[in-house]
Amino acid sequence: MGFADKFRALFKPSKCDVQARFEILKEAISGTMSKFYKARDRELDKVVGLKVCDFDKTEFFENRFTGLEKPQEGEIAEQFDHPLIVKTLEHGTTTEDEQYLIMEYLPGKGLNSLIKTKSELLQGNRLKLCRDMATALATVHDAGFIHRDVCPRNFICSKDASALKLIDFGLTVPATKAFMQPGNRTGTPNYMAPEIVRRKTTDQRLDIFAFGVTAFQMTTFQLPWGGGDVTGKAALNHDTKPPTDIFSLYPNLNPDLGNAIMKCVAVKAEDRFSSFNAFLDTIRKVQSDEV
Repeated sequence: MGFADKFRALFKPSKCDVQARFEILKEAISGTMSKFYKARDRELDKVVGLKVCDFDKTEFFENRFTGLEKPQEGEIAEQFDHPLIVKTLEHGTTTEDEQYLIMEYLPGKGLNSLIKTKSELLQGNRLKLCRDMATALATVHDAGFIHRDVCPRNFICSKDASALKLIDFGLTVPATKAFMQPGNRTGTPNYMAPEIVRRKTTDQRLDIFAFGVTAFQMTTFQLPWGGGDVTGKAALNHDTKPPTDIFSLYPNLNPDLGNAIMKCVAVKAEDRFSSFNAFLDTIRKVQSDEV
């Protein structure tokens, strides 16, 4: 940081006036607890991603952890400096008392969009994208966190879908006993591990389950349990009936990759991979999506 940057940081206002500082270039995309904008940061003189968290929703979520000193999203996100994780440049509080994050702007499409349109860009790239997702999440786990909202919308792909980056730490918590007690049912229903739904003790393996569902969907364009329900009821299927066999939907899928994905969506946490690094070791020698 140069002298000018240090000088500005020293006298920077304690709260950010979003309207004064940013020129909104693309209207908000609404997330679970926030709005995301493409914006020009007049202070940094660059195009950025601007996330503004909904005050009431954020407060409701964080009140679940009263007394546990849960770090804010920005405090977690700024710890990561990894090529497969979106870079957080700054975070703080707006003049409206909402949390905000300034991130690098990623021009590609969300993985959810590519799945929804059954994009041909995914053909030949699925193995690489699985590795990218698992590597990014391994980094989160190695840093001592559980992401808790692994799903296609939280990965942004490059324009040619040959790579991706993990985004959004809005539901992320430390991987410590206090934060893994039964009762926290946050997440996206179709990707929730059974232990979340049944209010059991959790650990980092709930992210492995959600990753498995995401990889399954990216590979087949279908969810392992099918159905169109996007409410909390959808997750009730995850331990009441077996998942669809991935090879019945994609017979030419590389068997090592397909079997690894199916292991991730095992009902019991102990039947899944113990870590993302274990998953990566299993598919290390796989060279292509298909046989």
